[in-house]
Amino acid sequence: MKELTIDATVENIEAVTAFVNAQLAAHACSTRVQRQIDIAIDELFGNIAYYAYNPDVGAATVRVELKDDPLAVVITFIDNGVPYDPLKKADPDTSLTAEERDIGGLGIYMVKKSMDSVDYEYKDGQNILTITKNL
Repeated sequence: MKELTIDATVENIEAVTAFVNAQLAAHACSTRVQRQIDIAIDELFGNIAYYAYNPDVGAATVRVELKDDPLAVVITFIDNGVPYDPLKKADPDTSLTAEERDIGGLGIYMVKKSMDSVDYEYKDGQNILTITKNL
């Protein structure tokens, strides 16, 4: 398992993405799967940056673990910010036009649809969001 602790800022999304991609490079991850993971990182780390500590800046930890049987990557995002379970938000009605839909929720919906599992828990004062993607 590899771990990166970094300030939860929008500017650091690129560093987090590079960190995760470096772990995936050694495991022949397809471009399609890597793109899905990159989008998930952008959404999830971006949400931490925007909302967890607002208006302050705090740290976030990103853990990357590769599993066998089946080959999968497990990425965990941990922060000490405001408790928030994004999985409790109702999925947006994608049959509506963008103008008709309520703002928010589309990003986490995309993450839930593109990952093999998405789990959240609040434990010991920490938001812990874990995504798993089979490789």
